[in-house]
Amino acid sequence: MQSIQLENYQAGTWKRIKGYTCFVPSQINAQWTWQDFHINTLLEKASIKLGELNSFARLVPNIDLFIQLHVTKEAVISSRIEGTQTNIGEAFLPFEEIQPERREDWKEVKNYTEALDSAIDQLAVLPLSSRLIRYTHKILLQGVRGKNKLPGEFRESQNWIGGYSLADAVFVPPAHSYVPNLMSDLEKFLHNEYINVPALIKIGIAHYQFETIHPFLDGNGRIGRLLIPLFLVHEQILHKPLLYLSSFFEKDKGLYYDNLMNVRLKNNMTQWLKYFLVGIADTAQKAVQTLTEILELKQLLERRLHAEWGRRLKRALILLEYLFTQPVIHVKNVEQVCSLSAKAANSLIKSFESAGILKEQTGQSRNRIFVFEQYLALFQ
Repeated sequence: MQSIQLENYQAGTWKRIKGYTCFVPSQINAQWTWQDFHINTLLEKASIKLGELNSFARLVPNIDLFIQLHVTKEAVISSRIEGTQTNIGEAFLPFEEIQPERREDWKEVKNYTEALDSAIDQLAVLPLSSRLIRYTHKILLQGVRGKNKLPGEFRESQNWIGGYSLADAVFVPPAHSYVPNLMSDLEKFLHNEYINVPALIKIGIAHYQFETIHPFLDGNGRIGRLLIPLFLVHEQILHKPLLYLSSFFEKDKGLYYDNLMNVRLKNNMTQWLKYFLVGIADTAQKAVQTLTEILELKQLLERRLHAEWGRRLKRALILLEYLFTQPVIHVKNVEQVCSLSAKAANSLIKSFESAGILKEQTGQSRNRIFVFEQYLALFQ
């Protein structure tokens, strides 16, 4: 088995093809070693924080209640990195409530949510593979701006990053003819049981490699970021998909892109991995903090309901639980979830408004929308 020492890593070669130059990354399926002990320290910290998140999530009752908010936040932020404008509150609104000029962005966020949910479900029957990646990509691009860019298929033409053409591109990934072999190598690396590469190092390298291959005509950034939680769940490092690095990457997009480019231009995989491990630790710590605040909010509101709601308690608890999965609602939702008439549902919502749990958003007398603002604020 080939061995790569991180400090001597050669990221790839520049190839001249029909009037332009593209970058062909070196294959990564190898035993990786390093001498920089700072990486070991960062790896230990990231692993501990990730373990704390996984343990905490296992102890949280009804953890699945809260996962959809984490997934939706990831969908909003990962899509925002690519230029969409949807916010987390809008992501929970029905299509007809979205302003026409923002509906395309809303649909892209919805597709990302569906793609991630479906990919997690598919891990039960499929390995994390090119097949699963293509399946997820097909869902991501269905019916949106990239629908004509081979959804679910690796590209068959040249693409580029930044600029308006190949002539002024910031970066030109490998020609399409290299993509199948490079993706096969990446897949083998993820599943290679004969090398001793820590999982977080492995997915850090794999994320860089995927973004460098850029195997699709559109949606590469979102799929590349989605690979991270998929790998952690697949490897059973995380029991539930609760860690997403898009917020960390978006915090300083320039730094994220610079660290990727410095691998390609300066062979500096060491710095990329340091940045990536800091991101894992930081994001895991914030996820634990968010879960803690969610539990505190839920317990506080449940105590208030038990103390104040008397005969209405049963329906109130049902609605409260529902709000932790769907924090933006209509009266019709309450009718269905709580098995109430329209009049009784309106009364229950009014009581939730008086208690400060729900806030009406539209200012209308009909088709009103109510928001669980305290909960959504934890994900802002």
